[in-house]
Amino acid sequence: MFEMNDKLKKIPNHIAIIMDGNGRWARSKGKDRIYGHTNAKKAIRESIEICGELKVQYLSLFTFSTENWNRPSIETKALVRLIEKVMKEELNDLIKNNIKIKVIGDLSKFSSTTKNTFLDGISKTKNNTGLNLVLAINYSGKWDIINAIKEIKRKENDFKKLEEKFQSYLSTNDIPDPELIIRTGGEKRISNFYLWQASYSEFIFVNIFWPDFRKKDLNNAIFEFQKRKRRFGGL
Repeated sequence: MFEMNDKLKKIPNHIAIIMDGNGRWARSKGKDRIYGHTNAKKAIRESIEICGELKVQYLSLFTFSTENWNRPSIETKALVRLIEKVMKEELNDLIKNNIKIKVIGDLSKFSSTTKNTFLDGISKTKNNTGLNLVLAINYSGKWDIINAIKEIKRKENDFKKLEEKFQSYLSTNDIPDPELIIRTGGEKRISNFYLWQASYSEFIFVNIFWPDFRKKDLNNAIFEFQKRKRRFGGL
């Protein structure tokens, strides 16, 4: 259980995680990359559990990026099947724990079977009132922005106050911007994730491969977040 320091009581409303390092973790054990993806489930489960315990309102997981299609087809096919399998296996527990599933990204690229698995999870949890679990699947920040521009061009006649309107056309229009973005795996880049939404997020880069990420590591990231002074361009 999380031990809260009395002086550091602010919990991020929205935490986003770039789950990186599955392949390198697998190679370090002499296994193929799919082995790393398969063994990432515990890290996901523990992150969901601690966010639920702390009453975090939103947890975004960068699950599958538009750039992931550039990997060998054997890996991308296996990864999509794994995401679908985990969604089915974990759905009853998510429902039981009052977790609401949201999916952002271009689902048109998936088969109808895979797409319906995601839509089924959304439908069966839509009335839940606990943690909002946002799964970014076939998502990229550039895709999100370009898609918003297309919608604005189609619907808007008046382009005054465009920046204020722009947020409402993003796939995250009903989701607050992440206050904290964590990236595992030791890399220090955003990799085309929440490009617009991350304008004032706090970033924490963790030198732990995603399959080894545990509750204590998320706790430590939150403690680090709580120490920071967020000025949003002011003093």
